[in-house]
Amino acid sequence: MSSHSTASTTTARTARTAVQKAALAVGVVFLVIGILGFVPGITTDYGDLSLAGHESEAKLLGIFQVSILHNLVHLLFGAAGIAMARRVDSARTYLLVGGAIYLVLWLYGLLIDKTSDANFVPVNSADDWLHFVLGVGMIALGFLTTRRTAVADRR
Repeated sequence: MSSHSTASTTTARTARTAVQKAALAVGVVFLVIGILGFVPGITTDYGDLSLAGHESEAKLLGIFQVSILHNLVHLLFGAAGIAMARRVDSARTYLLVGGAIYLVLWLYGLLIDKTSDANFVPVNSADDWLHFVLGVGMIALGFLTTRRTAVADRR
């Protein structure tokens, strides 16, 4: 194998498509958010951070209600995005399915009594609307970053 073909193979392996870049970026953001949820000061009322449930009064950036469970979910969701960004099909799946999950979470947050045991993650109104924006945004990224590929495949 010549050095030229080795170089082009290496380049081809490291070149990311738009959907892969989007999934990677979303994954990194979720990973960072998960970490920040454990940082006193960035998370207000850190002493009130509980394992799960609506009793956790800790708030990321003083706005979004979090718990240890909530932070762990962000960490796992971020790690999944980073791992799934390795392939085009899995990156697209991450964005579309992840977006759908966030829309379900949005509806869940709107429908539950925030002071009940059903609010085990926990979520508040700010979380609800952030989940809506994340859901729509991730689904849009999943479609828009693969639109050209889908059009080319139909030809």
